Amino acid sequence: MRVVVDHFDLYWHGFVKTLGICLWAGTGALVLGTLLGAFRVSPIPPLRATGTAYVTLVRNCPLTVVLFFIAFGLPEVGVNQSYYRFAVGGLIIYTAAFVCEAVRSGINAVPTGQAEAARAIGLTFGQSLRFIVMPQALRTVVPPLGSVVIAMVKNSAIVGAFGVGGELYDVGASLTGAQGFAALPVLTGVVLGYLAITIPAGLGLGVLERKVAVVR
Repeated sequence: MRVVVDHFDLYWHGFVKTLGICLWAGTGALVLGTLLGAFRVSPIPPLRATGTAYVTLVRNCPLTVVLFFIAFGLPEVGVNQSYYRFAVGGLIIYTAAFVCEAVRSGINAVPTGQAEAARAIGLTFGQSLRFIVMPQALRTVVPPLGSVVIAMVKNSAIVGAFGVGGELYDVGASLTGAQGFAALPVLTGVVLGYLAITIPAGLGLGVLERKVAVVR
């Protein structure tokens, strides 16, 4: 563990950068996934088809393929960004498909009488979804959404292979490859960095689940 102590500043920088990637990607995936979930239950056929096609395509592609497509395919058609932005974008696109299915399951769990009552008082589909259905649906999907977010944090390790630089994966690769330290203590530090993200996230989601369960 001496290598972890001696290079704590390097691990700390990697932890902060990984945390930033996870926060940006998690926020983007929740927003995009919720929107896609609304598409999936929309009465408008093109929107339903768009949501279904997105989920079917992305969920059945490995994350590495999605990241390769974004990081190396988009520049060939003139889309040039930093690997950091490509990594965040790839995680958003991939994770949003799983968020969408979690949200859709929550929407379907809301009794149909709620939507019928909303329509009876003159609310449009969008209004009933926004004010009546979605607030109830999101409370029921906290546990599956928590699992999706934690899986996304672990998936963020893969983006290190695409040249992002400076995150926990890169720290481990740099210390074992370029500087020749033994892999076991170096990777132990990397694991501790990821645990420092996933464990508090899991505990926080557990608290949130209990709070919304009381409200429900």
